[in-house]
Amino acid sequence: MNPTLKNLLASCAGFIVMMVMNMGLVILLGSIFPPPEGVDPNDVKSINNNLYRYSFFQLIMPFIAHAGGTLTGTFTAAKMANSKKVLVVMILATVHFFGGVMMVSMLNNSPMWFIVLDLGAAYFPMAWLGYKLSK
Repeated sequence: MNPTLKNLLASCAGFIVMMVMNMGLVILLGSIFPPPEGVDPNDVKSINNNLYRYSFFQLIMPFIAHAGGTLTGTFTAAKMANSKKVLVVMILATVHFFGGVMMVSMLNNSPMWFIVLDLGAAYFPMAWLGYKLSK
């Protein structure tokens, strides 16, 4: 198979795994640590207005979902890629990172520790770990 095509398919597979794992963890962890009573998790305004009521565990859930999604998606892509595995992995991490930046910008009441943890540790470090574990 053409190496470029194989890398493109690996990227697509990694992206799908990343998003499925991210959403799966959000759903799973959301059922274990549901949002505070009266908060609609599908309404950004409701979350913003009640973010001060969230416990540490409710706040750490998105980080775990983002980190787990990045790790599994980049691992999958690195395993499948033909060449330039680091490039494939870092492109996926960048795409997911920008999703995290959008999330943080929508939740304008997020604690600073969460923003630093999520944007600093859930994407590029996990992508690098996924790449290293794929070897």
